[in-house]
Amino acid sequence: MAMMTSSTALRLLLLRHAKSARPEGVADKDRPLAERGHKDALFMGALMAREGLIPDLALVSPARRTRETWALVQGVFSADIRERYVASLYDSTPDRLLNAIREAGPEVKTIVLVGHNPEMEETAALLCNTGEADAMARLSGKFPTAGLAVIDFTVTRWADISPKNGYLERFVTPKSA
Repeated sequence: MAMMTSSTALRLLLLRHAKSARPEGVADKDRPLAERGHKDALFMGALMAREGLIPDLALVSPARRTRETWALVQGVFSADIRERYVASLYDSTPDRLLNAIREAGPEVKTIVLVGHNPEMEETAALLCNTGEADAMARLSGKFPTAGLAVIDFTVTRWADISPKNGYLERFVTPKSA
């Protein structure tokens, strides 16, 4: 089971939405998950539950594919998880993602942020100074759909996270798990 170590105070889970469909005439924000996306989201939810990667708070982009991904992942957990749909997470930047994360209160120890690329990849790279070697190598290559970066921080307040003060504990994708 993946438990935070005694030196870990906060944990951030960056979850990219699962594979989406591209129906003709549908706006980007309204794109649904593809069949593979449904399967991958359920798989990642089961993996997260099995590994004890259960968030206290979910910050979710309002795009349909991220909402559907989160609904499938959350449905696997037995815990009731607070969720917040944050408009600034759609078509965003790493700075906006960090701002949303930094607003979490002191009762929140683990956040899952469900969002999009390239922001997820850029945010993970921005935050991780070091990490598990294989995870760092795979993260530097690509952040595929339904990919999950687990980043640990030794700071005690979300307001104190900053570039390069995170440790990449793992990077998991449906294909690598």
